Amino acid sequence: MDPLYFILGFSCALCGFIPDRDQFRNFIQSLSKYNSGTGGYLMEINGVTIDDTYAEAFPTWVCRIIITAVTEEWARKAATEATGFATSAIGCPCEAGIEGSIPANQTPDGRPGVAILICASKKKLKEQVVERLAECVLTAPTTAVFNGITTAEEKIPVKLHFFGDGYEYQKEVGGRKCWVIPIMEGEYIGEEEFGIVKGVAGGNFFVMGENQMAALLGAQAAVEAIDTVPGTITSFPGGIVASGSKVGSLKYKFMPASTNEKYCPTLREKVPDSKIPAGIKAVYEIVIDGVDEKSVSAAMGAGIKAAAMVPGVRFISAGNFGGTLGPFKIDLHKVL
Repeated sequence: MDPLYFILGFSCALCGFIPDRDQFRNFIQSLSKYNSGTGGYLMEINGVTIDDTYAEAFPTWVCRIIITAVTEEWARKAATEATGFATSAIGCPCEAGIEGSIPANQTPDGRPGVAILICASKKKLKEQVVERLAECVLTAPTTAVFNGITTAEEKIPVKLHFFGDGYEYQKEVGGRKCWVIPIMEGEYIGEEEFGIVKGVAGGNFFVMGENQMAALLGAQAAVEAIDTVPGTITSFPGGIVASGSKVGSLKYKFMPASTNEKYCPTLREKVPDSKIPAGIKAVYEIVIDGVDEKSVSAAMGAGIKAAAMVPGVRFISAGNFGGTLGPFKIDLHKVL
């Protein structure tokens, strides 16, 4: 018998408390999940091990924009264009994505809408919002735009009305002051002050599978779950990263980022400190940006739980770099 069990029984006897069979079993099960080698508890969901680690995230500024159109399809087309080439701040001018759909009864003009988030440094954010609305939304059929964070203390001006060449005029829509620009299809309507808030970028977790398709299906399930969490986006193609990176490079000093060799399955036997468990053949990373740490944490929790339900997913971990990337540490066990 394990000495710990003997001590437990002896202590209970001294205290005059004799646990029933279920109480004793639950206590022993909790002990069995304790990993004395790491000083932490092993957590499992549906047989999938959740690593005792954290995701390292960094601060960003976020602008939320509501795009409406005659149908949700046209609003989404404009939103998709407006969030293009915006996967990672490593090589893109910003990070952006679609937060989700907004029903017509919740938009200022009573039409179907789609909300997007654009994330960047405060210095770059205004430029990115102006360019993306001017080139991708103003040009799209039947669109209108509205401020998506009305409670924000800080706002950025987006003066698209000059495109009207003097024919523009102001109008109130849904209690909001908007500009109307005559265009070929009729009129474009939009607000020109957008709230911005300090947000969090780079929340993440890794979905590891026994084969590529299992890992991919797990990652897809995670993204679908995250899509239901307000105030968050997954900016990569389909919300999934196939080529996760680390900060800097071991060999090429001019590279700001390079392949994360510790999480490459084909390098498991070549990298001394590989993080790939035995039997893992593919890893996908889910990266989440949001309006605050609470929202990002909620999205991570929803995504991890969904991924763990997919057959063939075996292990879930997260990326961190010892504080070199950012100050936010989001513990995987705490978001579940």
